[in-house]
Amino acid sequence: MAMSKTRNSVGAVRTGSRTGIQILIALGVGLFSLFTYFSQTQFNEVTNEKQHVAISPRQEIALGLQSAPQMAAQFGGPAADPVAQATVTEIGNEIVARSDARKTPYKFSFQVLDDSKIVNAFALPGGPVFITEALYKRLKTRGQIAGVLGHEIGHVAARHSAEHLAKAQLTQGLTGAAVLATYDPDDMSSRNSAVIASLVGQAINMRYGRQDELESDKLGVKFMTQAGYDPNSMIEVMNVLKAASGSRTIEFFSTHPNPENRVPKIKEAIAKEFPNGVPAGLTQ
Repeated sequence: MAMSKTRNSVGAVRTGSRTGIQILIALGVGLFSLFTYFSQTQFNEVTNEKQHVAISPRQEIALGLQSAPQMAAQFGGPAADPVAQATVTEIGNEIVARSDARKTPYKFSFQVLDDSKIVNAFALPGGPVFITEALYKRLKTRGQIAGVLGHEIGHVAARHSAEHLAKAQLTQGLTGAAVLATYDPDDMSSRNSAVIASLVGQAINMRYGRQDELESDKLGVKFMTQAGYDPNSMIEVMNVLKAASGSRTIEFFSTHPNPENRVPKIKEAIAKEFPNGVPAGLTQ
């Protein structure tokens, strides 16, 4: 009996020592992740904000060019409609050339993808912008197309992809620290802590993604009006998306706020750009 108690006591000491070391290492990993994130900052001339990013614009461009073919292939590759492609390219280039987006170093390109089922538009870091045929065919005016493209150009100009990479690194570091501090190979229940920590990290990144969408709406309003398009067309885009929301193939709602929740913010952005009302003569 005495020997058994001694072994248990030694085991408890070893377990306590192991836990203490785990906590110290986890604390170090967490502090290093926080220091790295907050020490890597760059100023964005378009948004006039200091951002936490870890890569340069040149690296963003390289990432976008490298991933563009694979992303396009997921939606059927380039669309076969030359008129649609020419229209989207023309409007996209107009917005970049006539708006503050021209101040960025990014290499913008615009492509319609051959997917007639999935309603989607997205931008890659560095400038590639895509819109599926399923969304393009729902848009009835050049202004509506400008609203979609202006929003996606906003993502690039605001460097949202670079921000997300930095946030993902921070989340990964903090999640790893939490798992390291709580995981016990001899306790199966501690594995649940690792799962919970991972889910929390994903939820944080998703929340930031929704805020990015609202910022891109504001930038989209600014860019499209600078290019001569009526910003009210972006509100019409929200109506198009709302009408399409009954389809299981719409992908906007995985990260975007619901259209009806975006409209008030878009109206606020329009009012800020035009406090005396939207002038006549803008392209709708």
